[in-house]
Amino acid sequence: MADLPRFDRKMSDAEGLMWRLDRDPHLTSTFANVTVVDRLPDTARLRQRMERATWVVRRLRQRVQPVPANLSAPMWVDDPDFDIDYHFRHIALPKPGTMRQLLDLANLIAWDSFDRTRPLWQFWVVDGLRGGKGALIEKLHHTIVDGEGGVQLAMQFLDLDRDAPEPPPLEPEQMTTEQADDTPPDLWRELVSGSLRLPLGLFRQVRDLLADPSGISDTGSAAADTVRNVLAQLGDTDAARSPLWTARSLRRRIEVLRAPFDETRRAAKQLGGTLNTAFLTAAADAAGAYHRRLGAPVGELRASMAVSTRTEQSGTNAFSLARMLVPTGPMPIDERFAAIHAAAEEARHSSQAVSLDTVAAVTATLPTALISRITRQQAQTVDFATSNVRGSREPLYLAGAKVLENYPIGPLLGVAFNLTLLSYAHSLDMAVNIDRAAVAEPEMLRACLVKSFKSLAAVAG
Repeated sequence: MADLPRFDRKMSDAEGLMWRLDRDPHLTSTFANVTVVDRLPDTARLRQRMERATWVVRRLRQRVQPVPANLSAPMWVDDPDFDIDYHFRHIALPKPGTMRQLLDLANLIAWDSFDRTRPLWQFWVVDGLRGGKGALIEKLHHTIVDGEGGVQLAMQFLDLDRDAPEPPPLEPEQMTTEQADDTPPDLWRELVSGSLRLPLGLFRQVRDLLADPSGISDTGSAAADTVRNVLAQLGDTDAARSPLWTARSLRRRIEVLRAPFDETRRAAKQLGGTLNTAFLTAAADAAGAYHRRLGAPVGELRASMAVSTRTEQSGTNAFSLARMLVPTGPMPIDERFAAIHAAAEEARHSSQAVSLDTVAAVTATLPTALISRITRQQAQTVDFATSNVRGSREPLYLAGAKVLENYPIGPLLGVAFNLTLLSYAHSLDMAVNIDRAAVAEPEMLRACLVKSFKSLAAVAG
Protein backbone atom coordinates (compact mmCIF):
# COMPACT_ATOMS: atom_id res chain seq x y z
CA MET A 1 0.00 0.00 0.00
CA ALA A 2 2.96 2.33 0.53
CA ASP A 3 3.38 2.87 -3.22
CA LEU A 4 -0.18 4.03 -3.80
CA PRO A 5 -0.96 7.66 -4.64
CA ARG A 6 -2.45 9.69 -1.81
CA PHE A 7 -5.83 11.32 -2.47
CA ASP A 8 -7.13 14.32 -0.53
CA ARG A 9 -10.75 14.77 0.53
CA LYS A 10 -10.78 18.25 -0.94
CA MET A 11 -10.07 19.11 -4.56
CA SER A 12 -7.10 21.30 -5.26
CA ASP A 13 -7.99 24.76 -6.56
CA ALA A 14 -6.93 23.71 -10.06
CA GLU A 15 -9.21 20.67 -9.91
CA GLY A 16 -12.04 22.86 -8.66
CA LEU A 17 -11.49 25.15 -11.64
CA MET A 18 -11.61 22.18 -14.05
CA TRP A 19 -14.84 21.03 -12.40
CA ARG A 20 -16.44 24.44 -12.88
CA LEU A 21 -15.29 24.75 -16.48
CA ASP A 22 -16.77 21.35 -17.29
CA ARG A 23 -20.18 23.00 -17.50
CA ASP A 24 -18.99 24.25 -20.91
CA PRO A 25 -18.76 21.22 -23.26
CA HIS A 26 -15.97 22.94 -25.20
CA LEU A 27 -13.85 23.02 -22.03
CA THR A 28 -14.40 19.55 -20.62
CA SER A 29 -11.27 18.01 -19.12
CA THR A 30 -12.29 14.37 -19.60
CA PHE A 31 -9.48 12.22 -20.96
CA ALA A 32 -9.38 8.63 -22.18
CA ASN A 33 -7.09 5.78 -23.13
CA VAL A 34 -7.45 3.02 -25.72
CA THR A 35 -5.54 -0.15 -24.81
CA VAL A 36 -5.26 -2.87 -27.47
CA VAL A 37 -4.53 -6.41 -26.22
CA ASP A 38 -3.66 -9.66 -27.99
CA ARG A 39 -6.88 -11.40 -26.92
CA LEU A 40 -10.05 -10.63 -25.01
CA PRO A 41 -9.23 -10.12 -21.32
CA ASP A 42 -10.83 -12.38 -18.74
CA THR A 43 -13.75 -10.03 -18.13
CA ALA A 44 -14.86 -11.56 -14.83
CA ARG A 45 -11.31 -11.43 -13.50
CA LEU A 46 -10.86 -7.83 -14.64
CA ARG A 47 -14.17 -6.81 -13.07
CA GLN A 48 -13.00 -8.33 -9.80
CA ARG A 49 -9.71 -6.44 -10.01
CA MET A 50 -11.54 -3.18 -10.66
CA GLU A 51 -13.88 -3.80 -7.72
CA ARG A 52 -10.80 -4.24 -5.52
CA ALA A 53 -9.16 -1.16 -7.07
CA THR A 54 -12.11 1.01 -6.05
CA TRP A 55 -11.40 0.21 -2.39
CA VAL A 56 -7.66 0.78 -2.72
CA VAL A 57 -7.93 3.96 -4.83
CA ARG A 58 -10.88 5.49 -3.03
CA ARG A 59 -11.35 8.25 -5.59
CA LEU A 60 -12.99 5.62 -7.83
CA ARG A 61 -15.82 5.19 -5.29
CA GLN A 62 -16.30 8.91 -4.65
CA ARG A 63 -18.50 11.56 -6.19
CA VAL A 64 -18.15 15.33 -6.13
CA GLN A 65 -19.91 17.35 -3.43
CA PRO A 66 -19.89 21.12 -3.91
CA VAL A 67 -18.99 23.28 -0.92
CA PRO A 68 -21.78 25.60 0.32
CA ALA A 69 -21.63 29.08 -1.20
CA ASN A 70 -18.52 28.02 -3.19
CA LEU A 71 -16.34 28.93 -0.21
CA SER A 72 -13.66 26.63 -1.56
CA ALA A 73 -13.03 23.90 -4.09
CA PRO A 74 -15.51 20.96 -3.98
CA MET A 75 -15.01 17.87 -1.84
CA TRP A 76 -14.90 14.17 -2.62
CA VAL A 77 -17.39 12.02 -0.69
CA ASP A 78 -18.09 8.30 -0.85
CA ASP A 79 -21.00 7.41 -3.13
CA PRO A 80 -23.49 5.37 -1.04
CA ASP A 81 -25.09 4.10 -4.27
CA PHE A 82 -21.85 2.99 -5.93
CA ASP A 83 -22.40 0.22 -8.48
CA ILE A 84 -19.37 -1.34 -10.17
CA ASP A 85 -21.50 -2.49 -13.11
CA TYR A 86 -22.39 1.10 -13.97
CA HIS A 87 -18.70 1.93 -14.36
CA PHE A 88 -17.36 -1.37 -15.73
CA ARG A 89 -19.01 -2.42 -19.00
CA HIS A 90 -18.55 -4.96 -21.81
CA ILE A 91 -19.37 -4.28 -25.46
CA ALA A 92 -18.59 -5.84 -28.86
CA LEU A 93 -17.67 -4.21 -32.16
CA PRO A 94 -19.69 -5.15 -35.24
CA LYS A 95 -17.82 -6.93 -38.02
CA PRO A 96 -15.21 -6.47 -39.39
CA GLY A 97 -13.89 -4.99 -36.10
CA THR A 98 -11.37 -2.51 -37.50
CA MET A 99 -9.16 -0.11 -35.59
CA ARG A 100 -11.17 2.73 -37.12
CA GLN A 101 -14.36 1.31 -35.58
CA LEU A 102 -12.64 1.04 -32.20
CA LEU A 103 -11.42 4.64 -32.32
CA ASP A 104 -14.85 5.92 -33.38
CA LEU A 105 -16.41 4.02 -30.46
CA ALA A 106 -13.81 5.50 -28.10
CA ASN A 107 -14.67 8.94 -29.45
CA LEU A 108 -18.38 8.48 -28.66
CA ILE A 109 -17.67 7.12 -25.18
CA ALA A 110 -15.03 9.69 -24.25
CA TRP A 111 -17.06 12.78 -25.04
CA ASP A 112 -20.39 11.61 -23.66
CA SER A 113 -20.89 13.74 -20.55
CA PHE A 114 -20.45 12.18 -17.11
CA ASP A 115 -23.34 11.87 -14.68
CA ARG A 116 -22.14 14.45 -12.14
CA THR A 117 -23.88 12.61 -9.30
CA ARG A 118 -21.67 9.52 -9.71
CA PRO A 119 -17.93 8.75 -9.61
CA LEU A 120 -16.29 10.17 -12.72
CA TRP A 121 -14.94 7.13 -14.56
CA GLN A 122 -15.95 4.32 -16.91
CA PHE A 123 -14.07 1.28 -18.26
CA TRP A 124 -15.34 -0.49 -21.38
CA VAL A 125 -14.02 -3.95 -22.36
CA VAL A 126 -14.35 -4.24 -26.15
CA ASP A 127 -14.73 -7.59 -27.91
CA GLY A 128 -14.63 -8.33 -31.64
CA LEU A 129 -11.46 -6.51 -32.71
CA ARG A 130 -10.05 -7.97 -35.89
CA GLY A 131 -7.46 -10.72 -35.49
CA GLY A 132 -8.93 -12.07 -32.26
CA LYS A 133 -7.75 -9.01 -30.33
CA GLY A 134 -9.55 -7.14 -27.58
CA ALA A 135 -9.43 -3.65 -26.17
CA LEU A 136 -10.12 -1.55 -23.10
CA ILE A 137 -11.43 2.01 -23.34
CA GLU A 138 -10.71 3.91 -20.14
CA LYS A 139 -12.50 7.21 -19.51
CA LEU A 140 -11.73 9.45 -16.52
CA HIS A 141 -12.38 13.04 -15.57
CA HIS A 142 -9.20 15.06 -15.09
CA THR A 143 -10.25 16.00 -11.55
CA ILE A 144 -9.68 12.37 -10.55
CA VAL A 145 -6.05 12.26 -11.59
CA ASP A 146 -3.55 13.65 -14.11
CA GLY A 147 -1.57 11.66 -16.67
CA GLU A 148 1.21 10.53 -14.33
CA GLY A 149 -1.26 9.67 -11.59
CA GLY A 150 -3.27 7.72 -14.14
CA VAL A 151 -0.23 5.53 -14.84
CA GLN A 152 0.02 4.80 -11.09
CA LEU A 153 -3.68 4.01 -10.95
CA ALA A 154 -3.36 1.65 -13.93
CA MET A 155 -0.99 -0.58 -11.99
CA GLN A 156 -3.98 -1.62 -9.86
CA PHE A 157 -5.38 -3.62 -12.78
CA LEU A 158 -2.28 -4.31 -14.93
CA ASP A 159 0.27 -7.09 -14.35
CA LEU A 160 3.86 -7.80 -15.39
CA ASP A 161 3.06 -11.43 -16.31
CA ARG A 162 0.24 -13.08 -18.22
CA ASP A 163 -0.42 -15.52 -15.38
CA ALA A 164 0.34 -13.19 -12.49
CA PRO A 165 -1.23 -14.21 -9.17
CA GLU A 166 -4.18 -12.25 -7.91
CA PRO A 167 -3.38 -9.56 -5.31
CA PRO A 168 -4.14 -10.46 -1.69
CA PRO A 169 -7.68 -9.81 -0.40
CA LEU A 170 -8.28 -6.55 1.43
CA GLU A 171 -8.79 -6.35 5.16
CA PRO A 172 -12.36 -5.54 6.34
CA GLU A 173 -11.25 -2.13 7.68
CA GLN A 174 -10.11 -1.21 4.17
CA MET A 175 -13.63 -1.70 2.84
CA THR A 176 -15.67 0.88 4.75
CA THR A 177 -17.58 3.87 3.45
CA GLU A 178 -18.55 7.27 4.79
CA GLN A 179 -21.86 8.96 4.09
CA ALA A 180 -21.87 12.31 2.33
CA ASP A 181 -22.89 14.11 5.53
CA ASP A 182 -20.14 12.51 7.64
CA THR A 183 -17.60 15.25 6.87
CA PRO A 184 -15.30 15.77 9.86
CA PRO A 185 -15.94 19.11 11.65
CA ASP A 186 -12.27 20.10 11.31
CA LEU A 187 -12.55 19.83 7.52
CA TRP A 188 -15.58 22.13 7.52
CA ARG A 189 -13.65 24.61 9.67
CA GLU A 190 -10.79 24.46 7.20
CA LEU A 191 -13.13 25.15 4.28
CA VAL A 192 -15.04 27.97 5.97
CA SER A 193 -11.82 29.68 7.08
CA GLY A 194 -10.85 30.05 3.43
CA SER A 195 -8.22 27.34 3.14
CA LEU A 196 -6.64 28.17 -0.20
CA ARG A 197 -3.30 27.46 -1.84
CA LEU A 198 -2.56 31.11 -1.13
CA PRO A 199 -2.31 32.25 2.52
CA LEU A 200 -5.52 34.03 3.51
CA GLY A 201 -3.81 37.39 4.06
CA LEU A 202 -2.06 37.18 0.71
CA PHE A 203 -5.28 36.14 -0.97
CA ARG A 204 -7.07 39.23 0.38
CA GLN A 205 -4.26 41.46 -0.91
CA VAL A 206 -4.44 39.76 -4.31
CA ARG A 207 -8.22 40.18 -4.40
CA ASP A 208 -7.90 43.89 -3.61
CA LEU A 209 -5.22 44.42 -6.25
CA LEU A 210 -7.29 42.60 -8.87
CA ALA A 211 -10.20 44.88 -8.01
CA ASP A 212 -7.95 47.92 -8.51
CA PRO A 213 -4.91 46.97 -10.65
CA SER A 214 -3.77 50.61 -10.77
CA GLY A 215 -1.97 50.08 -7.47
CA ILE A 216 0.15 47.19 -8.68
CA SER A 217 3.00 49.29 -10.06
CA ASP A 218 3.52 51.02 -6.70
CA THR A 219 3.47 47.82 -4.66
CA GLY A 220 6.45 45.60 -4.00
CA SER A 221 4.66 42.91 -2.02
CA ALA A 222 4.33 39.22 -2.71
CA ALA A 223 0.67 39.93 -3.52
CA ALA A 224 1.67 42.34 -6.29
CA ASP A 225 4.12 39.80 -7.72
CA THR A 226 1.38 37.18 -7.72
CA VAL A 227 -1.07 39.54 -9.43
CA ARG A 228 1.48 40.53 -12.06
CA ASN A 229 2.10 36.88 -12.90
CA VAL A 230 -1.59 36.00 -12.94
CA LEU A 231 -2.50 39.01 -15.09
CA ALA A 232 0.33 38.13 -17.47
CA GLN A 233 -1.08 34.61 -17.74
CA LEU A 234 -4.71 35.66 -18.17
CA GLY A 235 -3.87 38.75 -20.19
CA ASP A 236 -2.08 36.90 -22.98
CA THR A 237 -4.15 37.85 -26.02
CA ASP A 238 -1.58 37.04 -28.71
CA ALA A 239 -3.74 35.20 -31.22
CA ALA A 240 -3.10 31.71 -32.54
CA ARG A 241 -1.24 31.82 -35.86
CA SER A 242 -2.85 29.21 -38.08
CA PRO A 243 -4.76 30.58 -41.10
CA LEU A 244 -6.55 27.20 -41.36
CA TRP A 245 -7.38 26.18 -37.78
CA THR A 246 -9.75 29.04 -36.95
CA ALA A 247 -13.15 27.37 -36.41
CA ARG A 248 -14.12 25.37 -33.31
CA SER A 249 -16.88 22.82 -32.75
CA LEU A 250 -17.91 19.77 -30.69
CA ARG A 251 -17.17 17.37 -33.57
CA ARG A 252 -14.21 15.14 -32.74
CA ARG A 253 -11.94 12.68 -34.54
CA ILE A 254 -9.28 10.43 -33.00
CA GLU A 255 -6.21 9.34 -34.95
CA VAL A 256 -3.37 7.22 -33.56
CA LEU A 257 0.27 6.56 -34.49
CA ARG A 258 3.43 4.98 -33.07
CA ALA A 259 7.12 5.84 -33.15
CA PRO A 260 10.15 3.85 -31.96
CA PHE A 261 11.22 4.78 -28.43
CA ASP A 262 14.94 4.01 -28.57
CA GLU A 263 15.65 5.60 -31.97
CA THR A 264 13.71 8.75 -31.09
CA ARG A 265 15.50 9.12 -27.75
CA ARG A 266 18.90 8.59 -29.41
CA ALA A 267 18.03 11.22 -32.01
CA ALA A 268 17.08 13.66 -29.25
CA LYS A 269 20.37 13.06 -27.44
CA GLN A 270 22.33 13.43 -30.66
CA LEU A 271 20.59 16.75 -31.31
CA GLY A 272 21.39 17.97 -27.80
CA GLY A 273 18.05 17.75 -26.06
CA THR A 274 15.40 15.53 -24.52
CA LEU A 275 12.71 13.19 -25.74
CA ASN A 276 10.14 15.87 -24.95
CA THR A 277 11.93 18.32 -27.27
CA ALA A 278 11.97 15.67 -29.98
CA PHE A 279 8.23 15.17 -29.49
CA LEU A 280 7.53 18.89 -29.90
CA THR A 281 9.89 19.13 -32.87
CA ALA A 282 8.07 16.38 -34.76
CA ALA A 283 4.68 17.90 -33.92
CA ALA A 284 5.75 21.34 -35.17
CA ASP A 285 7.30 19.87 -38.32
CA ALA A 286 4.10 17.95 -39.08
CA ALA A 287 1.87 20.97 -38.43
CA GLY A 288 3.93 23.04 -40.85
CA ALA A 289 3.86 20.31 -43.51
CA TYR A 290 0.06 20.05 -43.15
CA HIS A 291 -0.33 23.76 -43.84
CA ARG A 292 1.98 23.64 -46.87
CA ARG A 293 0.10 20.68 -48.36
CA LEU A 294 -3.10 22.71 -48.20
CA GLY A 295 -1.50 25.80 -49.74
CA ALA A 296 -1.42 27.86 -46.55
CA PRO A 297 2.22 27.95 -45.40
CA VAL A 298 2.82 29.39 -41.94
CA GLY A 299 6.16 30.30 -40.35
CA GLU A 300 5.23 29.63 -36.73
CA LEU A 301 2.40 28.31 -34.59
CA ARG A 302 1.56 28.63 -30.92
CA ALA A 303 1.72 25.39 -28.98
CA SER A 304 0.98 24.52 -25.37
CA MET A 305 2.81 21.88 -23.38
CA ALA A 306 1.69 20.21 -20.16
CA VAL A 307 4.53 20.40 -17.62
CA SER A 308 4.44 18.06 -14.63
CA THR A 309 4.98 19.69 -11.23
CA ARG A 310 4.63 16.42 -9.30
CA THR A 311 7.02 16.30 -6.34
CA GLU A 312 5.41 13.62 -4.15
CA GLN A 313 3.33 10.47 -4.31
CA SER A 314 0.00 12.23 -4.53
CA GLY A 315 -3.19 11.59 -6.45
CA THR A 316 -3.76 15.33 -6.78
CA ASN A 317 -3.31 16.83 -10.25
CA ALA A 318 0.15 18.38 -10.46
CA PHE A 319 0.91 20.18 -13.71
CA SER A 320 1.09 23.59 -15.34
CA LEU A 321 0.64 24.68 -18.95
CA ALA A 322 3.46 26.36 -20.87
CA ARG A 323 2.80 28.22 -24.12
CA MET A 324 5.39 28.90 -26.82
CA LEU A 325 5.88 29.81 -30.46
CA VAL A 326 7.32 26.94 -32.50
CA PRO A 327 8.85 27.30 -35.99
CA THR A 328 6.86 25.49 -38.68
CA GLY A 329 8.44 26.68 -41.93
CA PRO A 330 10.81 24.51 -44.01
CA MET A 331 14.17 24.20 -42.18
CA PRO A 332 16.83 21.62 -41.26
CA ILE A 333 15.78 19.36 -38.42
CA ASP A 334 18.72 20.34 -36.20
CA GLU A 335 17.79 24.04 -36.47
CA ARG A 336 14.15 23.34 -35.68
CA PHE A 337 15.16 21.16 -32.73
CA ALA A 338 17.48 23.84 -31.32
CA ALA A 339 14.86 26.59 -31.69
CA ILE A 340 12.15 24.50 -30.00
CA HIS A 341 14.53 23.41 -27.24
CA ALA A 342 15.20 27.08 -26.40
CA ALA A 343 11.51 28.03 -26.65
CA ALA A 344 10.46 25.11 -24.44
CA GLU A 345 13.03 25.95 -21.76
CA GLU A 346 11.87 29.57 -21.66
CA ALA A 347 8.20 28.54 -21.58
CA ARG A 348 8.84 26.00 -18.84
CA HIS A 349 10.55 28.65 -16.72
CA SER A 350 7.72 31.13 -17.32
CA SER A 351 5.08 28.56 -16.38
CA GLN A 352 6.77 28.08 -13.01
CA ALA A 353 6.18 31.75 -12.16
CA VAL A 354 2.46 31.15 -11.77
CA SER A 355 0.99 27.69 -11.26
CA LEU A 356 -2.43 26.55 -12.39
CA ASP A 357 -3.41 26.32 -8.71
CA THR A 358 -2.45 29.97 -8.16
CA VAL A 359 -4.55 31.15 -11.11
CA ALA A 360 -7.42 28.98 -9.88
CA ALA A 361 -7.18 30.31 -6.32
CA VAL A 362 -7.08 33.94 -7.45
CA THR A 363 -10.05 33.53 -9.80
CA ALA A 364 -12.09 31.35 -7.42
CA THR A 365 -14.49 34.15 -6.52
CA LEU A 366 -15.28 35.05 -10.14
CA PRO A 367 -18.56 33.82 -11.69
CA THR A 368 -18.29 30.55 -13.62
CA ALA A 369 -19.62 32.20 -16.79
CA LEU A 370 -16.82 34.79 -16.64
CA ILE A 371 -14.18 32.12 -15.97
CA SER A 372 -15.43 30.13 -18.96
CA ARG A 373 -15.25 33.18 -21.20
CA ILE A 374 -11.70 33.98 -20.06
CA THR A 375 -10.65 30.36 -20.62
CA ARG A 376 -12.12 30.34 -24.12
CA GLN A 377 -10.24 33.55 -24.89
CA GLN A 378 -7.03 31.93 -23.65
CA ALA A 379 -7.69 28.86 -25.82
CA GLN A 380 -7.85 31.15 -28.85
CA THR A 381 -4.19 32.02 -28.28
CA VAL A 382 -3.08 28.40 -28.87
CA ASP A 383 -3.06 26.42 -32.12
CA PHE A 384 -2.39 22.95 -30.74
CA ALA A 385 -1.64 21.24 -27.43
CA THR A 386 0.86 18.54 -26.46
CA SER A 387 1.39 16.28 -23.48
CA ASN A 388 4.04 13.61 -22.82
CA VAL A 389 3.40 10.90 -20.20
CA ARG A 390 6.03 8.39 -19.14
CA GLY A 391 4.73 4.83 -19.09
CA SER A 392 6.13 1.36 -18.50
CA ARG A 393 9.22 0.11 -20.32
CA GLU A 394 8.20 -3.47 -19.50
CA PRO A 395 5.43 -5.43 -21.27
CA LEU A 396 2.12 -5.32 -19.40
CA TYR A 397 -0.83 -7.69 -19.14
CA LEU A 398 -4.53 -7.06 -18.60
CA ALA A 399 -6.39 -9.98 -17.01
CA GLY A 400 -4.33 -12.52 -18.97
CA ALA A 401 -4.14 -10.51 -22.21
CA LYS A 402 -0.89 -8.88 -23.35
CA VAL A 403 -0.99 -5.12 -23.94
CA LEU A 404 0.08 -4.43 -27.53
CA GLU A 405 -0.71 -0.72 -27.93
CA ASN A 406 -1.65 2.01 -25.45
CA TYR A 407 -3.03 5.28 -26.82
CA PRO A 408 -3.74 8.26 -24.49
CA ILE A 409 -6.44 10.74 -25.56
CA GLY A 410 -6.03 14.19 -24.02
CA PRO A 411 -8.75 16.87 -23.70
CA LEU A 412 -9.01 19.54 -26.40
CA LEU A 413 -10.00 22.53 -24.24
CA GLY A 414 -10.65 24.74 -27.25
CA VAL A 415 -7.56 24.10 -29.42
CA ALA A 416 -7.39 22.58 -32.92
CA PHE A 417 -5.84 19.30 -31.78
CA ASN A 418 -4.18 17.68 -28.79
CA LEU A 419 -1.28 15.30 -29.41
CA THR A 420 -0.65 13.14 -26.33
CA LEU A 421 2.18 10.62 -26.03
CA LEU A 422 2.49 7.63 -23.69
CA SER A 423 5.70 5.63 -23.79
CA TYR A 424 5.19 1.88 -23.60
CA ALA A 425 7.85 -0.83 -23.86
CA HIS A 426 9.86 0.06 -27.02
CA SER A 427 7.23 2.36 -28.49
CA LEU A 428 5.92 5.89 -28.26
CA ASP A 429 2.14 5.50 -28.57
CA MET A 430 0.30 8.67 -29.54
CA ALA A 431 -3.31 9.76 -30.01
CA VAL A 432 -4.40 12.92 -31.78
CA ASN A 433 -7.69 14.34 -30.50
CA ILE A 434 -8.90 16.55 -33.35
CA ASP A 435 -11.57 19.23 -33.69
CA ARG A 436 -13.08 18.45 -37.09
CA ALA A 437 -14.15 22.05 -37.67
CA ALA A 438 -10.51 23.18 -37.37
CA VAL A 439 -8.62 20.32 -38.99
CA ALA A 440 -10.50 19.53 -42.20
CA GLU A 441 -8.15 16.71 -43.22
CA PRO A 442 -7.42 14.60 -40.11
CA GLU A 443 -5.93 11.69 -42.09
CA MET A 444 -3.52 14.12 -43.73
CA LEU A 445 -2.45 15.46 -40.34
CA ARG A 446 -1.78 11.92 -39.15
CA ALA A 447 0.26 11.19 -42.28
CA CYS A 448 2.33 14.32 -41.67
CA LEU A 449 2.97 13.27 -38.06
CA VAL A 450 4.03 9.76 -39.11
CA LYS A 451 6.46 11.18 -41.66
CA SER A 452 7.90 13.73 -39.19
CA PHE A 453 8.57 11.12 -36.52
CA LYS A 454 10.21 8.84 -39.09
CA SER A 455 12.45 11.68 -40.21
CA LEU A 456 13.40 12.46 -36.62
CA ALA A 457 14.19 8.83 -35.77
CA ALA A 458 16.37 8.61 -38.89
CA VAL A 459 18.78 11.10 -37.28
CA ALA A 460 19.87 8.28 -34.97
CA GLY A 461 21.01 6.26 -38.01
